[in-house]
Amino acid sequence: MSGRLADITGPNIPEKISDESVILLPVGAIEQHGPHLPMSVDTVIAEETSNALLDSLGNEMDLWLLPTLSISKSNEHTWSPGTLSYSSNTMMNVLDDIAKCVSTTAARRLVILNGHGGNTSLLITACRDIRVAHGLLTFLVHPSVPPASGGTSTEEEMGMGIHGGLNETSVFAYLRPGEVQMEKAIRRVPEWMAENKWVKFGGKVQFGWTSKDFGIEGFIGDPTGANPELGKELFESAVESLSGQLREISRFDFQEN
Repeated sequence: MSGRLADITGPNIPEKISDESVILLPVGAIEQHGPHLPMSVDTVIAEETSNALLDSLGNEMDLWLLPTLSISKSNEHTWSPGTLSYSSNTMMNVLDDIAKCVSTTAARRLVILNGHGGNTSLLITACRDIRVAHGLLTFLVHPSVPPASGGTSTEEEMGMGIHGGLNETSVFAYLRPGEVQMEKAIRRVPEWMAENKWVKFGGKVQFGWTSKDFGIEGFIGDPTGANPELGKELFESAVESLSGQLREISRFDFQEN
């Protein structure tokens, strides 16, 4: 039995949610993505990926979706009017409150599916804190690991297509046909930083930044070659990979010595 937790009637929660259930929380963002993309990109990708996972795995494992958390920590983009962001403290409190509610059910596994790279380090911390505070088995997964956190990006983008670049624009073009304004897409890759050995996206030295640090357009990458065919390939590959991850998560538990 699988589905959306919000569709269950309250009295039926004990019947539907068991210790074998995997609770999946999609996390997106509402933030500027340059002139060629709407602010909903991360939320759309997180939600559609989660929907696809439910379709793929719903008859195979006990998977339950929570409503998408569409506002998260996006303060690197708050220079741009309209971007919505929680502070780090608020975001951690929201996640803790959700986890506390999940822990009142029989479910033991909470998976956060993160569509916004800027959340990554905070969500890793949240997984640990929730484990300590509420005893849940917690996991963080991504449709694609952000390049700034060690994930891959295209060679043409020098590994730094981290926000509104080729891959993200292509996936959104596939999921929301007609909503990408390709005539406004230009190349904005910080080539000067690619020469660094340590201090760069994907390098071993972490650094604070805002999207405006890399240009007034607010995106980092080269979306000029984006297309829905590439987006379809990337999206389906992500769903396949995440399906395998969720299968393993559904069996994971700590072993007593």
